[in-house]
Amino acid sequence: MRFDLTDLRLFLLVAERGSITHGAELAGLALASASARIKGMEERLGAPLLERRRRGVVPTAAGHALLHHARAVQNQIEAMAGDLGAYAGGLRARVRLMANTAATAEMVRDILPAFLVAHPGIDIDLDERPSHEIAEAVASGAADLGIAATWAGLSHLEQKPFCIDRLVVIAARHWLSLAGLHAANLTEIMSESFVGLGLGHPLQEHITRQAARLGGHLHMRIRVPGLDNVCRLVAQGAGIAIVPESAARRYARTLRSLRLTDDWATRQLNLCARGFDELTPQAKLLAAALV
Repeated sequence: MRFDLTDLRLFLLVAERGSITHGAELAGLALASASARIKGMEERLGAPLLERRRRGVVPTAAGHALLHHARAVQNQIEAMAGDLGAYAGGLRARVRLMANTAATAEMVRDILPAFLVAHPGIDIDLDERPSHEIAEAVASGAADLGIAATWAGLSHLEQKPFCIDRLVVIAARHWLSLAGLHAANLTEIMSESFVGLGLGHPLQEHITRQAARLGGHLHMRIRVPGLDNVCRLVAQGAGIAIVPESAARRYARTLRSLRLTDDWATRQLNLCARGFDELTPQAKLLAAALV
């Protein structure tokens, strides 16, 4: 039985994304080529590695076993790149980083651009995920580093503080129903019309779950990609929204923001790893930049 590194990386991406199409795109392969590689792997093994479902694919028992080893091989390759980087100027290394919505917005604006310019030999795979998925991914080795809310259960991981994430309510300055208010809880604004992020977006799913926990449902007038688009639509009176305070600050001239008083609206975000001392040299550099 022989699987080459391209096979293993492809299978890893497909299994983590739950889609052969998405995995093929990330691996830089045509869909037909990716499908043929996976079929060949299954034929050499003599057992199916993926279970095909209507909404994508999930690993079989054999697939989970292969996933474990594929991650170990990927980690070894990254470690090798890190160890040899000092001797081979052209050798590139890649760090896998997962973060929730608020942390991603903070990093993309300031930290990551400066880091990438300062370290041209290091690439970053940045994946925006819900905090509980980040914790699982770091623990399993699917990500080198993660930034997640502490409520997600990070006690089994090493942690360093990243920032306090506060969610706020934003509205157009002329939005009459919230006039005069400086704070509100989710129950008090549940009847409003909302501008939301796309289906499946980690932050929007978090807010939707909190509304459901209170026995309510948010009326979404429109869903758009990205916090900047949400803020622009809210500023023009399309509805209200719940966003990280850092996003609201960027539009302070055109928006009103109200403190969201629910306990879940203020979260401590921590940088986490299975072990900071065990990271590749490149991942250690990124961790240092993030804290």
